[in-house]
Order: sequence, then C-alpha cells, then structure tokens
Amino acid sequence: MNRTIEEAVSFIEENDVKFIRLAFCDILGRHKNIAIMPQELAAAFDSGIAFDYEKLVHMRNDVDRQTNYGTLFLRPDPSTLTILPWRPQTGRVARFYCNIVESDGTPFIYDVRDALKQTLLRCKNKGFSCRIGLRSEFYIFQTDEDEQPTDIPWDNGGYLDVAPLDKGENLRREICLSLEEMGINPQSSAH
Repeated sequence: MNRTIEEAVSFIEENDVKFIRLAFCDILGRHKNIAIMPQELAAAFDSGIAFDYEKLVHMRNDVDRQTNYGTLFLRPDPSTLTILPWRPQTGRVARFYCNIVESDGTPFIYDVRDALKQTLLRCKNKGFSCRIGLRSEFYIFQTDEDEQPTDIPWDNGGYLDVAPLDKGENLRREICLSLEEMGINPQSSAH
C-alpha cells in the first residue's frame, strides 16, 4: 500500500503497535534492523534514527579505511509499512524498510535501496522497464538438545519431493500464509 507519513503514523496508533522495526540491507545484502518505540516514529520520519555504520561493516579497502562514515540515519519509507504476522497480535510489531542517509539528508553512497532506485531510473530514461522478483531458497536443519541449529538436514527429501520424505510441508505452508498477510503473494513453494 502506498501510505503517506500521516497515514502510517495513524495506522501505528490505531492498531496497537508497540514496537517498530526499521529494516535495511547492508552492502553485502544482509538484512539488519533497529527497533524503536511508536513515540519515536515522527522523529524517524523527520530526521532519521542514528546508527554507527562503521560497527556494521568492516571497511574493505584503503578508501573506506580513510573515510569516516560514522553516524548514518535510517529514514523509514511509509509505503513499506507491514505488520509482522508471526509476532504477537497484542502489542503488535510493525516493520518499515528504510533509506540510509547522511546527517544532511543526502542518500548514503552504499545504500542498496537508493542504488536500486537509481538503476531503475536510468533504465526508464533509456526506455527499458524492469521486473524484479525474488526466489528464496533455504535449508531446514535439525536442532540439538539446547535448540541450537546443527548441520544435520531436517529430512531426506530432494527436489519437489512430498511427504513422508518432505517434512517441511507445514512449515512452507505457514511461511506462505505469513507472506500473504504481509501483502506478498508467493507463486509456489516446494521441497
């Protein structure tokens, strides 16, 4: 849904949201987030929520080591507001994807959302249109007696297998239903 800032703030107030996750991806594509309380949302939209970029990513080359990025800011995109359906329904948790900006509001050079936006704009200006999709592949592993993951597969199924070889049918069903609640419509799921 394409919400405005005012609509997003109203939604948070009217839907018993107690925690807000400000999410982003780092330069390596790893999903990260900071949780804030609802009363901090207006400040997040206005000036952003600060975080220390240098603690997030180890600088990889001499240019990065010589540049002091220090504090950057997360500014939520109101159109990305989503309730996380796997979290409690009382005292709900919402998530926004954020743009990473400098203290003066300019986009951070390594913000992958901004890089994608700029790439799409360049494509549009050259007469191209882009369609982007996601294919998530993952493995499910057994846990040990302390509920810590092991490297032992949960089942012995292979590509497109069904029960009893596939023990993950119900888990994939729950994942698909949660994605639908978040406005993402999976096309298919399989072992």
